[in-house]
Amino acid sequence: MSASLSYTAEDFDKTIPCKTVLTVGRDKNSDIVLADLMVSRNHAMIRRIGHGDYYLIDGGSSNGSYVNQQRVTMPKLLKHGDKITIGGIDFLFEQEMTVQTDEEDNIVMEDTIVHDTPEIKKITIIVADIRGFTSMSEQIPIRSLTRMMNTWFNQVSDVILKENGIVDKFIGDCVFARWEADEDEISTIVSALKAAVRISEITEELNNNFTELSEDLHIGVGINTGAASVSTGVDNSAMGDAVNVAFRLESATKMLGKDIVLSESAYRHFPREYWKDQEQKIRVKGKRDPVRIFAIDFDVLPNLIKRMTDDGKKKKKKRGN
Repeated sequence: MSASLSYTAEDFDKTIPCKTVLTVGRDKNSDIVLADLMVSRNHAMIRRIGHGDYYLIDGGSSNGSYVNQQRVTMPKLLKHGDKITIGGIDFLFEQEMTVQTDEEDNIVMEDTIVHDTPEIKKITIIVADIRGFTSMSEQIPIRSLTRMMNTWFNQVSDVILKENGIVDKFIGDCVFARWEADEDEISTIVSALKAAVRISEITEELNNNFTELSEDLHIGVGINTGAASVSTGVDNSAMGDAVNVAFRLESATKMLGKDIVLSESAYRHFPREYWKDQEQKIRVKGKRDPVRIFAIDFDVLPNLIKRMTDDGKKKKKKRGN
């Protein structure tokens, strides 16, 4: 869904379409240049994630960016009608919404019902969350917090896209991403593992780049594969039991003292020697029966990923012969 920013500057009304990345600041290379001393050189950006989610990202500006009069410290998902304030300029965020008239609705009601039916697909889900973020966020200056989280946001987004995944959404200090697994389930699990490794590295790099941190940051990761309803709702998010379980698995990393917790539907594709006799059962909120899981640390992943990749190549070669 396309979107735009409307604003008034120098007595002129302007409307700027939002592309993949739209930058705002005093710097002459910004997409929207604001000659306002309250605006930093590289003040903020709007970044599109997936097919139609637009996030406002502050660049650690001196005076901050605001959505509906609330200062943005982390990437903020924008909705149609939001008012963005940067310096002394107010922007109106507008996003196309599909609206049918009553007449159209009566004529094509049958088609509308079919169109709104949820699409069920098998997906591989990763949920990665920064440990101890809440207490840490109370201890460092807001500008540093904003710069740090937006650095994490941008780099994590790039990792998911590089691994051919979809960023479903960011929820504070947590990323929820997915891969469609109908055709090649194993490759999506390998991609999720690769993304987990890189997200962990990105998080560790924050420890070196932001000296204000009082303790090192780490992430916990939950990975699940299962059926979910996709492309539904106004934010195009995946929903269903498979998604809920992935979030519960991420939470279980704290209890188990492990970096990653995977469901049986995901880890059963690992070489058996990695998980044999190491499976566990845990109770998960919302599930009547215990869930079978396997917990693992990041240091094991490089060899595991290489093994799964090599095995996949051998199987493809064998099928080709």
